[in-house]
Amino acid sequence: MPISTSAVTLDRITFTWPDGTPALTDVTGAFGAGRTGLIGRNGSGKSTLLALIAGTQTPASGTLVRTGTVDLLRQRLDATERVADVLGVSGALDAVRAIAAGNVDQRHFDAVGDDWDVEARATTALAEAGLPHDALDRHVGDLSGGEAMLAAIVGVRLRAHPIALLDEPTNNLDRDARARVYDLVRAWRGTLIVVSHDTQLLELMDETAELYANTLATFGGPYSAWREAMDVEQAAARQAESAARQLVRREKRDRIHQEQVLATRAAMGRKAAIEKREPKIIMGGKKRAAQVSAGRLRVEASGKEASARAALDAAERRVRDDESVHIDLPDPGVAAGRRIATIGDDERSWVIQGPERVALIGPNGAGKTTLLERLVAGAAGAEGESPASGVPKAGRIDSSGPDDTPTGRFSLLSARAEAHTDRIGYLSQRVDGLDDGASPLENLRRAAPGIGDVELRNRLARFLLRGDTVLRPVRALSGGERFRLALACLVMADPPPQLLVLDEPTNNLDLDTVDQVVEALAAYRGAVLVVSHDDGFLRRIVPDLVLELREGALTEVG
Repeated sequence: MPISTSAVTLDRITFTWPDGTPALTDVTGAFGAGRTGLIGRNGSGKSTLLALIAGTQTPASGTLVRTGTVDLLRQRLDATERVADVLGVSGALDAVRAIAAGNVDQRHFDAVGDDWDVEARATTALAEAGLPHDALDRHVGDLSGGEAMLAAIVGVRLRAHPIALLDEPTNNLDRDARARVYDLVRAWRGTLIVVSHDTQLLELMDETAELYANTLATFGGPYSAWREAMDVEQAAARQAESAARQLVRREKRDRIHQEQVLATRAAMGRKAAIEKREPKIIMGGKKRAAQVSAGRLRVEASGKEASARAALDAAERRVRDDESVHIDLPDPGVAAGRRIATIGDDERSWVIQGPERVALIGPNGAGKTTLLERLVAGAAGAEGESPASGVPKAGRIDSSGPDDTPTGRFSLLSARAEAHTDRIGYLSQRVDGLDDGASPLENLRRAAPGIGDVELRNRLARFLLRGDTVLRPVRALSGGERFRLALACLVMADPPPQLLVLDEPTNNLDLDTVDQVVEALAAYRGAVLVVSHDDGFLRRIVPDLVLELREGALTEVG
């Protein structure tokens, strides 16, 4: 059942970016005093809405009412910060320690207040999230990306503001870290609003709120219940649209038939008048009566048709006709059973062949991204780079990504991968294979040099990149636009890749686009190697083989 008490209420909220681009227009709605999953397509304004609720952005117009203070999960952490700073307890913690060391300065007592057990509370909260016992005094740079995000979430929970906002809290987290986030969310007290594309996380919500076309609609229940209700509603809307369209056609046919009948009667009347079959006064009376009757019938027929068209318009408005990415992967011409790549360690190796789907899983820091980059760079050759990806040259280990912590750099020594084709399409989770100074059109032209600009524009349009957007520098694109361009360059490369290597492909995708990716991969006739922590996505692509990389060794997961 929907939660009756509203913690956040929005009334005709409008927000416009400094360049005049509208982000939200006249948004009205409310969030209940429980756990709410906020969903919507990329670019719908979800993160902007969270910023407005948090007060980091100010609406141009409208009213926003909160029942308490708000805490927004930080997305960017300084590597030099202490974890205590991330939790917001460093002031009280340092003061307690100073007093314990014999410093009785009054300012320390003022900093502590009543929070004398701050260290125990913070340490316990970190331990419950699975973080090391000494994490409180570590710096963010000493943690893996997943640990840093967990610490940030623990900070929001520990500060215990009445309203908490989490924006994509499970992105880049491995399975263990995601499970800890799920546990934290299950035990959350107070109002929690979560923006996420993680369907497992969304299943923990009391309500689901969708931001769609500047309309905020709330449904009582988790994502699966909302999805089922939406599917039923849209099926009914499409049926109503079909019935309304048939009614319009029928009323139009009836009106045309009525006009034909009236035209025939009028012709017969004119013929009778010419032949003077009846006295003139009687003929005149019949003519006037016929005109009145014809007018009445025309008004009635036109009214029925207009009413049917109005019903059709209303029915069409209920049916969603959203623009979506259209991904048609080309046929790479890979024979079934052909060896495409080999992946293994000192103990065992596995052959990836067409058209197999192989999933590579493992904890953050295991070295999955580095293994992929070695595979792709090895295929490109020591002196070049893959035209479909722009990945590092062979031999380079790039440990700057969220998956390559110091632990991962060394644990990879026994894991290896070898490509048996140079036609590899690589989609990095950092989306770093694009030329930031070039336009989307130029980037796609580089991937598919034999195709004319008109066709290239058509292909970009299928990824919702149109008009002047295809001529701007890539650095000016939004995160979603940048990702769609990288995906376009990957799948539309000429010649098409025989092996797709995808590193966390769902991190930046809305749920509708994930559906498109799943459908495209199902029809793709080449081999696929995908790294993902998204269990729902992996189940949908039905991998033939699942390998886990942990502590430098690969094992097959049943």
